[in-house]
Amino acid sequence: MNRAAPRLGEPASLWRMRIVPIASVMVASALPLMLPIVASSPALPPLGLLFFLCWQLLRTEMWPVWIGLPLGLWDDLFSGAPIGSAVALWTAASIAIHYISQRIYWRGFFHDWGIAALLVAAVQAAAALIAHPGSPPGRLLGLVAPQIVISMLLVPLFLRLTGQFDNFRLKRR
Repeated sequence: MNRAAPRLGEPASLWRMRIVPIASVMVASALPLMLPIVASSPALPPLGLLFFLCWQLLRTEMWPVWIGLPLGLWDDLFSGAPIGSAVALWTAASIAIHYISQRIYWRGFFHDWGIAALLVAAVQAAAALIAHPGSPPGRLLGLVAPQIVISMLLVPLFLRLTGQFDNFRLKRR
């Protein structure tokens, strides 16, 4: 029997269904270490956080609320932030998205963009304050503001990329 063509009703690969979302967040968290960029202030957006939020917004039911714990720990290991900061902040963002998903039944693109932009700003500002507790908050947030703005503007691109990864994830072969 020829198995080259997918059959009607055949489910997608279980391996791809589980690995693609987690791998995309993990690779995105580790990617800034592989890029040869040297900067005196944070300029590169948190790629792992952007994918994490976009996956949560695209497929809220896919992950449990506590998924921020292991993925946040992975990001902490690669970002150089104090261990536990991304764990707590990503879990709080996941809880916020699940709460918002229960309250807003019909979300559109601009809703998702606004939710992700607000969460990116809150998580990055809180992470900067956690990483540098003795610094004056105004000066510290002034340093992180360009990174927050860049991250907010990149949310639509990451929503699109997440959608492409989701299409690959759900393909039958």
